[in-house]
Amino acid sequence: MKISARNQFKGTILSIEEGAVNGIVRLDIGGGNVVTSTISMASIRELGLKVGGTAYAVVKATSVMMAVDD
Repeated sequence: MKISARNQFKGTILSIEEGAVNGIVRLDIGGGNVVTSTISMASIRELGLKVGGTAYAVVKATSVMMAVDD
C-alpha cells in the first residue's frame, strides 16, 4: 500500500459496532491508545474488517484542533 497521508497507525481491531448504515471500529495502536472511526458498513465488509484483525488508521486532515482540560 502506498498513500500520501503520513499519519498512519497500524493496529489490531478491538471491536466493530455494526449499525444500519455505519459502523464504529475501534483500533488498538499500542501504548494504551485506541483510535475510533465511523465508516460505512459497506466499507467494513469490502475491507474484510474482523475483530482481532490488523488494520491501519489513516489520518488526513487540513486542520487539527487543540483542546485542554478545564
